Amino acid sequence: MKTSISAIILKGGKIDDLLYRKCLDSLSFVDEKVIVDTSKIKGSFADWRNYGAKKAKSDWLLYVDIDEQVTPPLAKTVLQVVTSDDFSGYAIPRRNIFLGHTMRWGGWYPDYVLRLIKKDKLIRWEGDLHEQPKIKGEICHLKSPLIHNSHRSLSEMIEKTNEWSEIEARLLFDSGHPKMNFFRFFTAGFREFWYRGIRNLGFLDGTTGVIETIYQTFSRLITYSKLWELQLKYTK
Repeated sequence: MKTSISAIILKGGKIDDLLYRKCLDSLSFVDEKVIVDTSKIKGSFADWRNYGAKKAKSDWLLYVDIDEQVTPPLAKTVLQVVTSDDFSGYAIPRRNIFLGHTMRWGGWYPDYVLRLIKKDKLIRWEGDLHEQPKIKGEICHLKSPLIHNSHRSLSEMIEKTNEWSEIEARLLFDSGHPKMNFFRFFTAGFREFWYRGIRNLGFLDGTTGVIETIYQTFSRLITYSKLWELQLKYTK
């Protein structure tokens, strides 16, 4: 019996029609496309991915967002590995493109994401923002990449930070994070700058790498600033 594949596509927010079309075209090899409109279904990323899994009818689930495309080598690899029962899931490297530049440093590659999962091995997705799947069995890492067209403009980056930092700050607050002070702000910003720009050589990506390092540091500090606001409001 032929092994079937369902692509679960998260669609929502501001949609770039060209990227959306490229995403769908790159999935011509799958048996079914399940489109989850996140603007119409309340919940988190984990909820949306779980919803897609329930709707899918195939043996394997391939999760792709509308700003991502499956490369021809990856499509060929996926068709090969799903015929084997050796693993329950496969982590795929992402080739992140920021402001039109393919990122090679700063910790942005290989950026593995667990996106190909055998349906009967998936327990559920968990996490409000940086969601991860829980599965039964072992996983394997593939070599062919998934293209991720992220951060297409500075304005988009700022909008995303404002949205995601609200969630991250609330999660930190609910976890009982220690009260923010000057030292914690300084160390949070320094850690992010060190990780992206120095330890992972983000500057080797040129101007885009420098901008991305500054942006990630800014994004981290905005999250902790919103945490500070919550602590002022709700902590006596």
